[in-house]
Formats: sequence, C-alpha cells, structure tokens
Amino acid sequence: MTDTLAQAISDALGGFTTNAPLRDSAKGLLNALGYESQRTVDVGSVTGFLTHFANGCKLTKNQRKLFKSWNSVDIVFQFSEDEFATQSGRFETQSFDEARNKSLLFLAVDMSEEQYPRMHLAETTRAVNRLFAMPAIVLFRHGSTMTIATTHRREHKLDCEQDVLRRVTLVKDVCTHNPHRAHIEILSDLSFRRMLESGVANFDDLLGKWEDALDTVALNKQFYGEIFRWFECSVKSCRFPDDGAGDGGVERHVIRLITRILFIWFLKEKGLVPEELFVEQYAESVLIDHSANSTNYYRAILQNLFFGTLNSEIDSRSFRNESGQEQHNSTTYRYNDLMCDPDALVEKFRRVPYVNGGLFDCLDDLSDTDSSPTLVDAFTDNLDWRKELHVPASLFFRSDHGLFDIFQRYKFTIEESTPLDREVALDPELLGRVFENLLAANNPETSSSARNNTGSYYTPRPVVDFMVREVLSEALASNSAPANGDIVQWRERLNRLLDPSYAMDGTSNLFEGELETKVVVNAIAKIQTLDPAVGSGAFPMGILQALTLALRRLDPENTYWESILKQQAKDRAGEAFDTLDHHSRDERLREISATFEKYRRSDFGRKLYIIQNCIFGVDIQPIACQIAKLRFFISLVIEQDPDPSAPNLGIRPLPNLETRFVIADTLFKLKPKAQMHLAQTGEVLKLEKELAENRERYFHASNLSHKACIRQQDRQLRCQIAKLLQQGRLPAQVTEDIASWDPYDQNAHTNWFDPEHMFGVSDGFDVVVGNPPYIQLQRNAGRAANLYRDAGFVTFSRTGDIYQLFFERGCELLKSGTGTLAFITSNSWLKAQYGRGLRQYFVDRHTPLTLIEMGSNVFENAIVETAVLIVRNSNERPEECRTLKVRKATEGIGERFQPPVGGWGTLQPEGDRPWMVLSNVERTIFEKMEAVGTPLRDWDISIYYGIKTGYNAAFIVDRKKRDQLVAEDPSSQNILKPILRGRDITRYRVKGTEWWLIDTHNGYAGVPPVDVN
Repeated sequence: MTDTLAQAISDALGGFTTNAPLRDSAKGLLNALGYESQRTVDVGSVTGFLTHFANGCKLTKNQRKLFKSWNSVDIVFQFSEDEFATQSGRFETQSFDEARNKSLLFLAVDMSEEQYPRMHLAETTRAVNRLFAMPAIVLFRHGSTMTIATTHRREHKLDCEQDVLRRVTLVKDVCTHNPHRAHIEILSDLSFRRMLESGVANFDDLLGKWEDALDTVALNKQFYGEIFRWFECSVKSCRFPDDGAGDGGVERHVIRLITRILFIWFLKEKGLVPEELFVEQYAESVLIDHSANSTNYYRAILQNLFFGTLNSEIDSRSFRNESGQEQHNSTTYRYNDLMCDPDALVEKFRRVPYVNGGLFDCLDDLSDTDSSPTLVDAFTDNLDWRKELHVPASLFFRSDHGLFDIFQRYKFTIEESTPLDREVALDPELLGRVFENLLAANNPETSSSARNNTGSYYTPRPVVDFMVREVLSEALASNSAPANGDIVQWRERLNRLLDPSYAMDGTSNLFEGELETKVVVNAIAKIQTLDPAVGSGAFPMGILQALTLALRRLDPENTYWESILKQQAKDRAGEAFDTLDHHSRDERLREISATFEKYRRSDFGRKLYIIQNCIFGVDIQPIACQIAKLRFFISLVIEQDPDPSAPNLGIRPLPNLETRFVIADTLFKLKPKAQMHLAQTGEVLKLEKELAENRERYFHASNLSHKACIRQQDRQLRCQIAKLLQQGRLPAQVTEDIASWDPYDQNAHTNWFDPEHMFGVSDGFDVVVGNPPYIQLQRNAGRAANLYRDAGFVTFSRTGDIYQLFFERGCELLKSGTGTLAFITSNSWLKAQYGRGLRQYFVDRHTPLTLIEMGSNVFENAIVETAVLIVRNSNERPEECRTLKVRKATEGIGERFQPPVGGWGTLQPEGDRPWMVLSNVERTIFEKMEAVGTPLRDWDISIYYGIKTGYNAAFIVDRKKRDQLVAEDPSSQNILKPILRGRDITRYRVKGTEWWLIDTHNGYAGVPPVDVN
C-alpha cells in the first residue's frame, strides 16, 4: 500500500462526514480506488428506487421491511468491461444497462440509525442483489461510520428453494473521520489500479480479485503466522512459575496470556476497555520504570486489569491492605510501589465492567502461609515470589513485532461469521484456529512434530456446520413428532430449520401453526449435547449457533422461550428440599423477566439457557477448556449493549462455565455402575441431588463471596458423599476420586469422566459430536496402548488409533435407542486390519446412518484422509447406511459443505468386513466382479505390500507362470499405465491384456474385465 493511496482513501472517507450529497461522497471513495464510470440513473427517493427495480415476485414481505431503515439511496454508477479500456472518464456509452450482468453496480444508502448488526446489513444487501442481474455492491452510511457490502452468487442453483445468493461479505463500521489502519489496507487491496497491475484483464478476473481481497481465510493465516512467531519469541523470553501440569509450562502460560488479552481486545471493540491501556505513552506516564526488559507493565497494568478489575465488582475495587484477610485476596490491586499515580490508574479501571466467568480468576493459592505458596500467575507483592515471573514489556510494545502492534494491524469483530454473512475482520472463530495450533505446539509428549503428537486438527467450519445440522436434526426428530406423522419429512424440515443458508423467509412456513412450533421449541429446550474432546470449542459453538438460529426463526419474540424458562425454574423449585432453593427460584424468575424485558428480540436469553442446559464439553487439557469457555463468553458479550449510567456499565456478568466444560480424560470411567447403585443409599442420593443443585446455583453466581461459599459447600458435600459411599463398600479409589475432583480447579485434569457426577446427566446424551484426537496407540513405545489396554474397550487394538476408543466411549455416552453420534476422524479404520473390532462393534450394537469419505486436504497442513460417520445408539437394522466420497477437498467444502444430492451410494455393513464407499455405478461394477471373479484366497498368488496407499497393493504374481500380471501401485513409479482409475477400482493393461485391480482389503484383485453396461 502506497502512502499516496492510503491518504487518498482516508481523505475520501472523510467526505462521508460532511454535508455533501451521499452520492458524491461515495463516488469520491470509488474514484480514489480507481473506479470511474458515467453509467448511472437517478432513482429519486427510496420509494422511487423500489418502484423502478422491485416487483412482487422478487422480494418477500420481510425483505421489504428492511428498506424502512433507509433515508435515501443513490445508484453511484455501473462499472463494466468497457471501463477497462480507458480511465479517462470519457466513454462512448454512458447509459445505465440494467441487463448487463457482467458489471459491478455500486449503490450508496443512508441509514436512519447509528449502528446495525451485521445480520441486518447482510440481509439488506442480499435483498438489494435480488433486484439486479449484476452483483450490487452497497455502501451504507450509518452515523459516523460506513460499511461496504458485497454478495457472492452461486454458480449453480441446485435447490430451487435455497437462496441463489451466497454469503455476504462486509467491510463493516469503517470510521469515516479516523479510519482504522486495517480498513485502509483492506480498501487499498480493492484498488482497481492495483488489480490491473496484477493482471486483471476482464470482468471475471475483476470479480475473482474482489473475492481474493475480501478472503478472510487468507487474513486468518496471515494473523496466525504473526502470532506464532510472537509465541515462539515469548516462550524464549518469559519466565513463569511451575503450573503443576507437567512439561510445556511456559508454553501453557503464554497461551493463557494470549487468551486473556485477546478477550480483552474483543471487549475493547465493544468500548468496554480504554484504548490507552495498550498505548506505550500511557504506560510510560503511569509506571516508575518502563524499560524494555521490565516486567512492570505486565504486573501493574495487565495483571491488575485481569484480576483486580475484570474479576472484581466495580464498587469493591481497591488496593490490598497490608494486613488482615486481604493479604490473600487476589481480587484486590497490587504493585502500587511500581506506579507514579496509583489512584489515576484505578480511576481508569472504573471504566471497565466486572465480567466474572472464571477467565480472570487468579490461579495462585496463597492461603497456606506456613509452607511454600502455589504460584501460577504470581500476582503478589512479595518481592521473593515476584522473582518467579518475568514478562518483558518489549513483548507487547516492540515496534517491529510487539503483540499490540500486531493486533493494531488487524480489525477485530466480536460477531462470528456464518454461512450467510462474514466480516473482513478477525472474529472469535479465529480463536479456534489460533489456539488449536498453539495447543498443538504445546506438545505434552515430545518437542518435535507438535501437531501430529497431540493429534489435533482444526475441523473446517463448513464441515462442522454440516455435522451439527445432521446430528441435531436426527436428535430433534427422535424427541418430537410432526402433526402429519411423516417422520422422514419431519427430519428434513428440522434440517432446513437449522441450515443458515436458507433465508428467514425460506423457513417461515416449515411448521404447521403454534402446535408444531411449540413441539420443536420444547425439544430444543430438552436436548443435551456433548463434545468429548472439545479442543477450542468449534463443535459446541456450532451447536450454540444452530440452536440459537432455530429459536430465532421459530420464536422471534422469545414468547415460548421465556415461558419455558420460567416453567423450568418453577419445576426445579417444586422438587427442592429446602427454602434456599425457593428463594433461588424467586430470584431466577425475576432474573428471567429482567433478561427478556431488556433483550426481548435478542439472542442473549436463548444463548444463556442453551449454554446452561444443552451444551457440555470435556478435554484433557486445561487450556483447551479455557479457550472454549472464552468463545462462549464472547458470544454472550456480543448480545449486550453498554450503558455507562447503568450498574456495571450495563453489562451482565458472565456465567460460570466450570461445570459445563470439565478437564478430564473422557476415556476412563469413574466406577462400575452396579457397585455404585448398591452403595447409593437414600442419604447418598439426597446429598448428590444437593450437590447438583449447588453447582447449578454456581452457574449464575456473580457475587465473589457467594461463589466462594458455593465452592466451599461443594467440597463439604463431596467429602460427605465419599464417606457414605466408602461405608457402602465402594472401592477406596472411587471414593477418593469423588472427594478430590474439584470442578473449579482450572490448573489440573482428572483421570476419569462421569457424566452423571459431573453434569447431572444420568440417562445419556441426545448428541455426541466432535473431532477426537488422532494418536496411534503404538507411538512412543506404546504409551497410550499401555494406558488404555485394560480399560474395557472391545474395540481396542494395539496397532490402532485412540479415536477408535473415542468412538466406543462416545456411543456409550449416548441416550439408549435415540442418541446420535457424529465424529470426523481418519478413515483408516474403514478398511485396515486394526479397524475390524470397531467395524464389528458398529454392526453388532449400533445403526450407522451416514458415512462420508473426504480427501486428504480437508484439514489444513494435515496429510490425513478423513471420514465423517453419523451413527445412532441402537442395534436396529433399518435402511442401508448412505455413503458418499468427496474426491477432493474442494468438492463441496467451500463456504457451505453440502454433498450433492445425486452422489450418494449405500452400504450394508456385514460383520468386520471392510467398508467400501462407492457410488451406485461403482457398486454395480463391484457386484458384477464378485459374481464372475475369483476371490484372492483362491488364487495361486503372492501379494507383496510396498507403498501403502488407498489401494494397498504392490505386486500380484502368478506362481505357476512366473509372469508379473499386476505391477506396482499407481501412486509409485511403475511399468504399467492405468487406463481408468476409479476410487477403489483401477483398470490396467498388462502385456496387451486388460485386468481389473480392486483394493486387496476387499478380497478381489486381478480379475479380467467385466461388462459394466
């Protein structure tokens, strides 16, 4: 970006703040970007615009409502290929051509309000584009900011009921008087002159370049590259106390630091944290020493912001007293000896709300003064303990690569992208991508090949959305019924309800009246889902977004939803055993009423209930659960509007998610159910119920002293339960596990998982979904194999992979008969010898519903072929499992992963035989070959395995003739030339004779060609 272009863009944006006509301001910006044309038309008013371009068949009733927020509209100009020839501004044809689809149409719209949610602007842009044959790019002016929005159109309209317009991309909330440098750079990338220099020669090239310039994937990659370089530098430069979680402590500390700061950065985007706290001049003015190698900035400003501000109620904020109980109160300020004017900093902190939620809990334990303290964050005034921590200021402010300098180069948005709209900015989903990679770098086993050693792969968002839709529609269909009794159609209707690629109007008539609507809303309220290897929370977040979308479509005013929440509060209190819960019920009812009074048309009430009741997660890494919780916190913050005059600046403190995302080893169970049942006396059951209620109270607790009381009560109840169970002769190790598991300890994981004890889920989950780790059990001298070999898994194979055990454990965690599991894993188990036990397990005990094989490029930078399996927890033998093979990662995995309707085949699993994913044509070929061919076991041949590929065959030699009939696999150098390559079927010409080769795992090879017609 040249300084001249940047200045021209900045000056042109300034024109939007003047009283100049909007069309002139928009034209000035486009001219600065190199777009000029005389093709335009005067539409007059908004009514005139709609009269000229809209008609009844193009816009729905809801879409027409969107135009009520317009003050004015202008067609700036139409830019076509004719304008490529000259940029002089003189054109032979100057008239607007409504039928010319190979052109860009620029519109300028003045909006009536100061701010608009992204969804509103995206839906408006989509409505505008319905009126024109060519792409329409809309420049919205709203208050002192403006937004540029463009829509990408589908090339082929396969589903006539779906929106032909693809995702809307927005450069949103560009400040016109002081634009963010990232917005200037994005607009510079759209410069027509720059595109001409890169080789743009026609309209299609131009459209492609626009999409490239607005590509958020490239933006995320660039950001992650910079963050990872900073991460590596920080690991070398920092010193932290031992966090007690084993090797890689510095890496975990740095990841935790980035997590906290990124959350604060998102808060800053909401105007909830003062910008100057991250400006070096301010640090120099408030700190006595702000040298590059000093830790004072991290201590005095960042740690006080973390623990004394965001984790402390506004009226309670103060510096620690030198004596008394505040010696160990981690929510009071520290380090006044490092500051020039401590009171001035405290006053700055008063502009920051109390957020709660646990993200900013100090992890130190200083309560035992007679022995060494447990230091993790080292938030202390003790000079000796301070030596444990070193985080130099240069990591934040270094001009060439400081963390804040990196952040300042990018625009952040707190709204996560959807298949329907995205903002050219870094959104919270980015956290998933960044932290999945950083978690992989924090390798607990070796220092090499971090990604492979942790088995972590970030699932692409379109695949997550597809899996979530499929598994939720299955689960909802199992727990609800349509008025007409058509279950197949019901499942399809539910799938469409959950699909964001359908516009709101495309789902408004899915259900027959109030009765069916209430049925679905109630089914959503009761659904319980689990991700057993939560990672950064991609699948739980996908579930939250899908269910929120469904409720928004079903119940836009939250009428049914509010009544369900209130009835649930009353029902729980009706089962209560003491007056405390009746008091809690009354408080909860008032809280529900206040929530919906303030957020009547908002997603806040929907999300809060879903997070509390419907979504659970487990991960063995503490930092993974912290990152997943962070994404949920951001999703709740986005729904709230700051109010400086309201208590806590108008921000409702976040819920506590420690009892929703637990740090545990999913693969180990707590106890034998039979033994536990015998030991559960009436007193034990009463205490367990009290413990569950206590943890539910903790979810909403925002007062610090109240939270401390609940945690203390939790400890007492656990110990009482363990003592009684021990009297019931439950094994000592089990009772010790129950007594010692502390859900509020964010530093360590427990080596077992029990959904009833941890989540109160006793009869299984409706949905288990996720991307379990991929770790070969034999790796590292069989460490994992030795760990899990006696854990009771029927699918265990020492040569197998840990994801096989997750399949079995995931199915065990499902609700009997109706629960549905969806995993994406390596596809090796489908045919490999070590997958025999897993294939037999599914045949004997469960009902496979859907199997999709994908190419090796689904996961970025991972050479692994994957498969999605959806299975129901029942041993019915219904219709065949539907199957599909995506030949390449680019087929169907774009903005929306939707497998083609006509590409599906079927599979009927039999015993432990390999599972082949074939199209109907390929299956016909294979069946004919089975009929006329000779099984390998009957051939007088030897098979030598060389390079292992999808074909898994290297040589087939006829012992009698000693002639080589089939040579090396086609992926290697070979003397044979394949004539026709299918997926698992390859046709060869050998010495003038044609032969078929089928994957040897399937039992047939080297068969003469058959008639496939």
